[in-house]
Amino acid sequence: MPELPDVTVYVEHLDRLLRGETLRRVRLASPFVLRSVEPSLKDIEGRKLEAVSRLGKRLVFTFEESLFLVLHLMIAGRLRWREAGAPVPKKIGLLSLDFDPGSVFLTEAGPKKRAWVRVVAGEDALASLDPGGLEPLEASREEFALRLRSENHVLKRALTDPALFSGIGNAYSDEILHAARLSPVALTSRLSDAEVACLFDATRKTLLGWTERLRRDAGARFPEKVTAFRPEMAVHGRYGLPCPDCATRVQRIVYKGNETNYCPACQTGGRLLADRSLSRLLHGDWPKTLEEMEEKKDAAREGGPPPAAVRTRRPSGV
Repeated sequence: MPELPDVTVYVEHLDRLLRGETLRRVRLASPFVLRSVEPSLKDIEGRKLEAVSRLGKRLVFTFEESLFLVLHLMIAGRLRWREAGAPVPKKIGLLSLDFDPGSVFLTEAGPKKRAWVRVVAGEDALASLDPGGLEPLEASREEFALRLRSENHVLKRALTDPALFSGIGNAYSDEILHAARLSPVALTSRLSDAEVACLFDATRKTLLGWTERLRRDAGARFPEKVTAFRPEMAVHGRYGLPCPDCATRVQRIVYKGNETNYCPACQTGGRLLADRSLSRLLHGDWPKTLEEMEEKKDAAREGGPPPAAVRTRRPSGV
């Protein structure tokens, strides 16, 4: 899912290309992407675009007379910039916004169409679409700490909850927690002031650093290669690969289709976190260290019983 850095770069390019331009036509290729009826898409045609901005992970196109088109890319939604009036891509094309300088396409790969578009009128209607998360790059350290401790969650959930923090998802939360040297399952209520301060600094450094990197990668071109998996990342999407800081193999927690990646040496004191999918494979006995896990996996592949020292281990987290 495009997150704060990706959406910020989208916004910057769209605002540069289209601010002050008139929306000539909206082409709806898939009716399922439209989640509102009144105002209609026709109501924004012929209106001047005043600005493009970000609302959490959503993009907001602000038109004359307080009309807003709000676009959420969800998991697989992406934006494409093409010459004005270019045909909407077949199969993956959902919507086209046609301006004189060019057309903005909303595409979505994969069978599950989750991206959505809404047209709303007035600031109050726009505000109702805001999940309410704190903007991490605008908050003070004190505001960040207060919001973090407002509910008792594991860190991974707290960072990715849009009602707590704005614009952070699965990918950058992994990178933030690695930079902060904190376990993804540490409870917010148990963090020391020093750990919260470290998390605040890591959040700012990670989000600002990646935003600047994506700006440089795109240059003057519209960003086309938006992905949650980048080889320069420290842990996200790097299961089984060496941590760039200590060379320990990156581990993961898989739950309901989501994957959390972390370095045991850097983040959990060398301990492994219980992974539901793999622990089922290992018959519920979850090793506590990388060495024990390798022994157990070797035994499972060879068809023999696990080592006695490992057989009595139970799932554990940090």
